[in-house]
Amino acid sequence: MSLKITTLIENNSDKNNILCSEHGLSLYIEINEKKILFDTGQSGDFIKNAEKLKIDLNDLDYVVLSHGHYDHSGGFRNFVQNSSKSFKLIVGNGFFNEKYKLIEREQYKFNGNSFSEEFISQNNIFLKSINQDICNITEDVIIFSNFERKNNFEILNKKFYIKENGEYLLDDFSDEIVLGVKQEKGLVVILGCSHVGIVNIIESITQRAGIPIYAIVGGSHLIEADELRLNNTINYLKEKNISIFRLSHCTGDNAVEKLEGEFGNKFVYNNTGNITKFDQEI
Repeated sequence: MSLKITTLIENNSDKNNILCSEHGLSLYIEINEKKILFDTGQSGDFIKNAEKLKIDLNDLDYVVLSHGHYDHSGGFRNFVQNSSKSFKLIVGNGFFNEKYKLIEREQYKFNGNSFSEEFISQNNIFLKSINQDICNITEDVIIFSNFERKNNFEILNKKFYIKENGEYLLDDFSDEIVLGVKQEKGLVVILGCSHVGIVNIIESITQRAGIPIYAIVGGSHLIEADELRLNNTINYLKEKNISIFRLSHCTGDNAVEKLEGEFGNKFVYNNTGNITKFDQEI
């Protein structure tokens, strides 16, 4: 199976500084004849990058939004207003919850989506909300959700909250979904931000799918990880014998440095404009 992933936008610019960059993530995924947009960054500048990269975003089968934070869904409204063809939108259960970030004591900043379910309905977009552990959108493309928390080092970030009935509740990121693509050597796992913990995610996927993990692409949210969590995460990933790492966005400089040191040429920082072709590596 042919699999090509192009990073349309990410925190860091491309080598030639031709493309826009921003705090956020958007990936364009080509799986044989299927085209998937995974996350939309925060502003919609990924659309400009797609034009420069000669990628036609009017030929999408699916748009997958990993979770309801502005840096992953913020560009969606702009995309819809510039899109001329229909597609299917896939989100996790609870995606439209009101999300906030704690700035200072009892001071919260809105951190969620720039659109509502009403916007989806008004634009006649087919919406599928995932509430099951595993959902196949094709024979070889899988959406994973409802990740189990089994370790004691990937704790919930106390900066992120959901507002319900005027009350701020700690966000457990039950809306987070992850994309998996079957390849001959195993599963390519595509992450948005890994708020529930990259180890929790990989362990849940491994147990449910029964397929070894071949590659991991996307955000790992190790930016605020202490040494215990970072070391435990690296040890776990080494035990899984994963061949390819294309991590970025919320991974953080410290984690990137340690991952590069541990995994050598298996690890490549997945900056804006980066292209990974898995069919050439199998």
